[in-house]
Amino acid sequence: MIQSSSAPGSKPVHSHPGQADPRGRSFPDILRHLSPTVTAVLVDAAFFLKRSRHIFGPQTPQDAARLMHRLALKHLNDASGGQRVARLYRIFVYDAPPANWKGHKPISGLAIDLTKTPEAAWRRDFHQQLRGLRKVALRMGEVPTSRVHWKPHPEVLKDLLNGKRNWTDLTDNDFVLDLRQKGVDMRLGLDIASMAFKRQVNQIVLISGDSDFVPAAKMARREGIDFVLDPMWARIRPQLHEHIDGLRSVCPNPQAKENRPKDGTSSTGGQEGPIASRDGEDEE
Repeated sequence: MIQSSSAPGSKPVHSHPGQADPRGRSFPDILRHLSPTVTAVLVDAAFFLKRSRHIFGPQTPQDAARLMHRLALKHLNDASGGQRVARLYRIFVYDAPPANWKGHKPISGLAIDLTKTPEAAWRRDFHQQLRGLRKVALRMGEVPTSRVHWKPHPEVLKDLLNGKRNWTDLTDNDFVLDLRQKGVDMRLGLDIASMAFKRQVNQIVLISGDSDFVPAAKMARREGIDFVLDPMWARIRPQLHEHIDGLRSVCPNPQAKENRPKDGTSSTGGQEGPIASRDGEDEE
């Protein structure tokens, strides 16, 4: 059954306007809090970080975590964004820790340790920031080290096949590590099934952009769940529309010129470098 209170052990409530909690609010706010719509927000972290860098530019781990939390809470508001119309069950974030891999670069043979890179430190700090946020549950998969390998960049491989470049001309910069997260899709599907069968929510919002969620979405919809997809303005396959109940992006549209910074500046301390994608993730 749908629960009317937070789960035991959840983090303390902070009094700020983005919080879905009725304490200290006016009577109309309490009525809105008792809305029959109970929403769970599920976030594919690898997809979110890729899109957020494209839309908002580089960010610190703390800023990225707060942005994710803020965008998730926006899905509790109506279309105009001014009124809370749903209650938050929980925000589930799906990711994997940095790959615990040591190896050598493909051409120079220089040693490399992925656990000590700036990108790995950024990701660990990002996960720690998420753990401290209200109503956030972090679901962690893994990056199997046995499957980590180097591969040429797509453009480089195309030039090699067309005869524009020779293998002897390649450098370390022409290769990229193939990092694949495992176990993320399984955890996402199990959480959807559990919430649907236990009637813990009646609406699920998924922030993602690939088609791996389709089987779980079909099952949830058969159980009466309102399933909404937020692709953060990324293009999705037309066939996906028949497997969801709604399509809604709450972040700024990156193609709208009025949303771009006029001075061309961006925040510092952002994340760059290789990011592990989920196994079978669609390319944009």
